[in-house]
Amino acid sequence: MTHNPPRVGFVSLGCPKALVDSERILTQLRAEGYALSDSYEGAELVIINTCGFIDSAVQESLDTIGEALDENGRVIVTGCLGGRDDGELVRETHPNVLAVTGPQAYQEVMDAVHQHLPPRFDPFVDVMPEPGSQAKGRVGDSADHGQVDADTPSLEDAVGVKLTPRHYAYLKISEGCNHRCSFCIIPSLRGDLVSRPIGEVMTEAENLVNAGVRELLVVSQDTSAYGVDTRYKLDFWGGRPLKTRFRELAAALGSLDAWVRLHYVYPYPHVDDAVELMAEGLVLPYLDIPFQHANHRILKLMKRPASSENVLKRIAKWREICPEITIRSTFIVGFPGETEEEFQELLDFLDEAQLDRVGAFAYSPVDGATANELPDPVPEDVKQERLARFMEKQAAISAAKLARKVGQRMPVLVDAVDESGAVARSMADAPEIDGVVYLPEVTDVAPGDFVEVEIVEADEHDLWGVPVP
Repeated sequence: MTHNPPRVGFVSLGCPKALVDSERILTQLRAEGYALSDSYEGAELVIINTCGFIDSAVQESLDTIGEALDENGRVIVTGCLGGRDDGELVRETHPNVLAVTGPQAYQEVMDAVHQHLPPRFDPFVDVMPEPGSQAKGRVGDSADHGQVDADTPSLEDAVGVKLTPRHYAYLKISEGCNHRCSFCIIPSLRGDLVSRPIGEVMTEAENLVNAGVRELLVVSQDTSAYGVDTRYKLDFWGGRPLKTRFRELAAALGSLDAWVRLHYVYPYPHVDDAVELMAEGLVLPYLDIPFQHANHRILKLMKRPASSENVLKRIAKWREICPEITIRSTFIVGFPGETEEEFQELLDFLDEAQLDRVGAFAYSPVDGATANELPDPVPEDVKQERLARFMEKQAAISAAKLARKVGQRMPVLVDAVDESGAVARSMADAPEIDGVVYLPEVTDVAPGDFVEVEIVEADEHDLWGVPVP
């Protein structure tokens, strides 16, 4: 008798936090005996994890749902767009979807799957857990895991399905946010801050590293607020007492044999503690910290910390503590009411701050955000012109900073290899959002290898290197 498991297609859109949600749903699907399809045609049902933060992301999500309905016809929608107005926009646009849930609605998604595509239990082949259980066991085909050392646990067996390459993984430490930034609706979609117990986070991180992960990317909506909601509750990891707190978590992660990269760090005073850990070599000297703007009035309208002078002093202090630190930030240009003088203040801030990596967005109204009620919206052509000027300014800063790395030696982590050479990242480069280090004609390495290189060339985004003995 041949077992024919039900096949589910999956599309994950949006940020790394949403990617982690997708991994959890996929893990449960595999645990319950479902097979995963890489095409609409090969699936009996499609799940789409959506993004609903800005208008372009909403449109991408709606377009993807429409494509899945056209190609497959049986679609379950989850994620942030599904959580907006109880999924009203999704149902109005695509009334034929099977179900709509919000973010983190793991059991609701599984309930919808069970309703529309029940597991096919085969007593001659499988021992399947009851639908909705958390039972673990053999799921899917072993070929899906790739070839690993016999003594190394499969990544999926250790921590579930991962959508990243096997040498790095996102580690989500909390959900939700206590801030009420005027341009953001994340709290209405994902709720207030809820931190995972530190013992649970550390066990997952340890399992990832034991399964071959070489880099842990710590993500949440507000990483540096970790543990505030628990009042820094005491927990245990391997019999060791640990407080559920940002610094303790960073230090504990630093004890594992992997790179640890901190993302989405809100500029609280205690971020200085993390910079000290960077100087000690426990976590990567890399800080992803969104400043959003430099003008005091605009920051107040955004409901963000409102002192660029203090920010510049803190940046100087961080560089004094850890000279190797890479600082990445994001900014919004064309916020309602932003004048040319206020925008120029932001450009002046870039000159003074000399940030290493910068992302910027022209302000886009988000349905439900309080910033939509502000007067004096900036015309679209002005927003785009300011964005271009902003990025031109930062490109020159980035090019100069990267040029100073020529001649330096540094470790890099290999991401990909083909017949033309390898592509790697330095400590200063997060996957997908930062630059890379090209290693031309280097083919005797594999993804996940660490290589010591000398930098021989640079442009405004990337570096080129050669291995050194």
